[in-house]
Amino acid sequence: MSVSEQPLRRLDPKKFRDPELTATGERRARVALKSLGTLWINTGTLCNLACRNCYIESSPRNDRLSYICAAEVGAYLDEIERQKLGTRLIGYTGGEPFMNPDLPEMLESSLARGFEALVLTNAMKPMMKRREPLLRLQRRYGSRLTLRVSLDHYSRHYHELERGTRSWTPAVDGLKWLAQHGFAVNAAGRMFSGEREAELREGFARLFRALGVRLDAHDPVDLVLFPEMDETLDVPEITQSCWGLLNKSPDDVMCASARMVVKRKGDKRPVVVACTLLPYDRQFELGYTLAQARGTVRLNHPHCAKFCVLGGAACSR
Repeated sequence: MSVSEQPLRRLDPKKFRDPELTATGERRARVALKSLGTLWINTGTLCNLACRNCYIESSPRNDRLSYICAAEVGAYLDEIERQKLGTRLIGYTGGEPFMNPDLPEMLESSLARGFEALVLTNAMKPMMKRREPLLRLQRRYGSRLTLRVSLDHYSRHYHELERGTRSWTPAVDGLKWLAQHGFAVNAAGRMFSGEREAELREGFARLFRALGVRLDAHDPVDLVLFPEMDETLDVPEITQSCWGLLNKSPDDVMCASARMVVKRKGDKRPVVVACTLLPYDRQFELGYTLAQARGTVRLNHPHCAKFCVLGGAACSR
């Protein structure tokens, strides 16, 4: 039996239970915030799509994270400036960020203060309904505004396997519209088709050429490829000794340089969490302010291992 044919192992229920120790009793790895290079804003979990394996379960019905408003985002931007945190990038994710009616105002506020802004979008109808505000922002701020379009594969078949029927053409049309109007764009795909990374990048290169979109599919910034995530599948726990064994540094992990702001349904104010993948787990809630969120993060979740440490992925690249 080949490796690809072997049955997937389910996650050992003894793992990721103790924030300090792994199932084998070793000290769990932890990551300190080196600097806040990126602040992510979750605009809300509502989305026009219900993807098969969404990292945070966004859908047209999931409102567990409410729409954050421009004033609430502005308070965090004020704190960055007041504390001189040196943050370069404000990232907007969801859900589909363009479903939040305050997104254009939040982008304007971020860009006007001198930050760069990145929006993760499926480039479909919610984005296209905001064409005029987007064009105004592009004329005013140019390449300081980047839009990352989610194309899960270079083929319609696999993209729609993940995102649903009739999701391919609007996404491709949205990407072409952005490129044709001079926006800074990149793309994000998924590694779930069984192909090697080099094959995936070559497939995307063919797609970009066919679309007339000037993206270098072999550049990890122009095309980010994320691992497919399933927290029910087995993955090793990361111990303190793993850094040396893997020849990695805690400073390379996303939570060493980023935090995310979320507003949970029913809460009066937003909170800061460790990263973009873990908005619901209360153990990764770090406080109401960025000052409170400077603490160390214990890597006590399967996503910490598979996405960040072993997968080497980071949402802000």
